[in-house]
Amino acid sequence: MAKLLPFKGIRPTKALAEKVAAPPYDVLNSTEAREMAAGNPYTFLHVNKPEIDLDPEIDMHNDKVYQKGADNLQAFISDGVIQQDAAQHYYVYRQIMGEHEQTGLVAVASVEEYEQNLIKKHEFTRPEKEDDRVKHMDMLNAQVGPVFLTYQAETGIDDLIKTVTLTEPEYDLTLADGIRHIFWIVSDEQMLGNIEQAFAEVPCLYVADGHHRSAAATRVKNMRQQANPGHNGAEAYNNFLVVVFPHDQMKILDYNRVVTDLNGLSEKDFLKSIEQKFQVSLSDEPFKPSALHEFGMYMDGQWYSLTTRDGVVDETDPVARLDVAVLQDNILSPLLGVENPRVDKRIDFVGGIRGMEGLEKRVDSGECKVAFSCYPTSIEHLMAIADAGEVMPPKSTWFEPKLRSGLVIHTLD
Repeated sequence: MAKLLPFKGIRPTKALAEKVAAPPYDVLNSTEAREMAAGNPYTFLHVNKPEIDLDPEIDMHNDKVYQKGADNLQAFISDGVIQQDAAQHYYVYRQIMGEHEQTGLVAVASVEEYEQNLIKKHEFTRPEKEDDRVKHMDMLNAQVGPVFLTYQAETGIDDLIKTVTLTEPEYDLTLADGIRHIFWIVSDEQMLGNIEQAFAEVPCLYVADGHHRSAAATRVKNMRQQANPGHNGAEAYNNFLVVVFPHDQMKILDYNRVVTDLNGLSEKDFLKSIEQKFQVSLSDEPFKPSALHEFGMYMDGQWYSLTTRDGVVDETDPVARLDVAVLQDNILSPLLGVENPRVDKRIDFVGGIRGMEGLEKRVDSGECKVAFSCYPTSIEHLMAIADAGEVMPPKSTWFEPKLRSGLVIHTLD
């Protein structure tokens, strides 16, 4: 079963919602966040990127940063920028990006179900990023960035959500990036019960994006349980903030790679080595793969198309057949010496939202020597890997549009 519960959300007033709504903490660096927040005292970046209000020389993981986030959150509440709902609600959140539309349920999910793998994962977490989210969540006493979950689409749930969306929304915002965000409050008691019961029949949920936040919520729950002799399982810290979308509405973009050097190889030798497992052709324009097992490569001002030769890919292995794994196993590791992309500083990852020009920029600047464009991982492959208890290579999926932070918050007490 999937235990998704309503909660008393803390939300911005209608008048300030557009100014409050901000990108997630992990899609902007500190410099970008400072620039975006300039002149806007209400942006939620003051809460989820609080270093923007401190000296740039202060380390991002200094306790002063987390304390500043907590102070800013309390100031938002005290000043009436955000207010807590008096009753428990579900919320429905629709995003429209161009022709793509996705509508999900905002709720709190069970940490216990996460621990029991009824909420399935497909990535390992990085300790330093997990520690960061633990400190942020614990210091703020709140979950301010929702975890992005998905589930096998159900017609009955679709119908319930559609019924909600026929009512007047609380927010209807089109932000600077052109993405539209529409937000409804579910307050009808019968609808609340119907939604809870419908999800109780869903066998499992999947983490699409937010592995560090969900892992951090688990650690915070265990910390607070140990410190609470009266723990009874009903405390708010037993749940974590989520937005849950049906799998058939997911949009996954490519997640591409750049590498700083050729591991001592000349360009000629590197190309010759690649040709053992890939058909290599010159491309007159940026090569964006249009099918599985195709790759683009950009090096020294030239684009190439790479297509795997017969027998290279093991289609029976749910992980090995992923294109990010094919690239890792046949080029990045054996040729470029990137054995562990989780920790190797020679590799970096570029979300597909930045386009092929984002890859060209990294190479043309001299920062990197070679870039690779990949075909997007499918949601079906993601779910198959999670069902098998396997783990994807790092940075396998880039979901768009991103959930905006600040539209609703879950407090831990």
